[in-house]
Amino acid sequence: MRITRRLEFDSGHRIPDHQSQCRHLHGHRYAIEITLQGDIIRQAGSPLNGMVMDFSDVKTLARQNLVDAWDHAFLVWRGDTALVSFLESLPGHKTVVLDVVPTAENLAAAAFDLLDRVYRDTYGNHLRLEQVRLYETPNCWADAVRGEMGQS
Repeated sequence: MRITRRLEFDSGHRIPDHQSQCRHLHGHRYAIEITLQGDIIRQAGSPLNGMVMDFSDVKTLARQNLVDAWDHAFLVWRGDTALVSFLESLPGHKTVVLDVVPTAENLAAAAFDLLDRVYRDTYGNHLRLEQVRLYETPNCWADAVRGEMGQS
């Protein structure tokens, strides 16, 4: 069985080598959809009976491990050295320095890698992360899918 939970957050970024508007500092209202696969729990009397995972637990783990860190932060590529230096000069600025250019594709892959460890067999029901869909805009998104990125 597969289940999906959607969360939203706001972040800034730039794509330094982009040939259009995205090379400038700007922000997005991102949405992330986390799709998990696992066995339905069949345990009479358990508050998890009939579930793959409680949706509130999906949300809590996503917030603790990713969303709270990226929300209202500027996501910057480590190689964008002038911008990294500038952001570090701002007292108390929330900056997340990444090893990849913060495109939707790279952010989806980074989110998948981070969350894959978080959800793995959390409830003992063969639970695992199957897909992360990251919306940069309502009309543009990237999917990081298990098996397409080297995960087993």
